[in-house]
Amino acid sequence: MEYVPNGLFIRGRPLVITDDMLHTVLRRRALGESVEQIQPDLFIPTGKRKGQNPSVASVYRALVEHAKREAYPEAVEQAHADFAARTGSEVPEPRTEAKALTTR
Repeated sequence: MEYVPNGLFIRGRPLVITDDMLHTVLRRRALGESVEQIQPDLFIPTGKRKGQNPSVASVYRALVEHAKREAYPEAVEQAHADFAARTGSEVPEPRTEAKALTTR
């Protein structure tokens, strides 16, 4: 699960491209560099592939997601608001072992 700044979690595979990496890619793309030229300079900061380069496909996926967020910001905000309303806008806390055994 990925932790996002509003204190909620997104299910699914953790992202390889961080916000800092995306900012670097966007800045260098604006200067005319291709993704293939930028990709070897990026390094994954955490996880199993820490220290390795993200794939070119991962960089392109991050660019597409960024474009979607930029094109439809109201949809992103509405999705966050809907999720917060469903969960009561509280950050889930880890269950203790005793609590986990009683909920089964």
